[in-house]
Amino acid sequence: MLAKLEKIQDGYIAEFNRSYNQTIDQVWETLTENRKLKGWMSNLQIVELRKGGTIKFNMNDGTDHSFDMMIIDYAEKSLLQFEWGDGSVRFEVFPKNEVTLLKLKEYIPALSDHTAKDLAGWHICLEMFDAVLKGQFPDFPKGEWESWHKEYKELINQFR
Repeated sequence: MLAKLEKIQDGYIAEFNRSYNQTIDQVWETLTENRKLKGWMSNLQIVELRKGGTIKFNMNDGTDHSFDMMIIDYAEKSLLQFEWGDGSVRFEVFPKNEVTLLKLKEYIPALSDHTAKDLAGWHICLEMFDAVLKGQFPDFPKGEWESWHKEYKELINQFR
């Protein structure tokens, strides 16, 4: 399912919603424990998990280049928001009926040619997140990403 993209006063919000049969603890651990995080978003490494803490973005291009992103907001087992380019990414975890709901919101100040790439990336990462929750550590499916990238380019073009 495509993310929902919405125009807001100071930019855009892309929102992904996913439901999992696992507990909040299991979903939170997959989101924040570095070994599991690497399984679904290999560029990220949590350095200090707290509001004002740091997440490192590793380029993974063989150069050892990385940069730090600040954790903007944090609440144990429910909320993690960090810098993402000129905007931010926010994960919210909460129970809903018999499942755990994960919301990923990307706050995007302005649409660019890179926006569709990011959204396709988050889409694939959430599919990989589901696999990691089930104990699998898949390789990044570049072909699937390319298909979703086309879908997100079409979505973004509706806002231009």
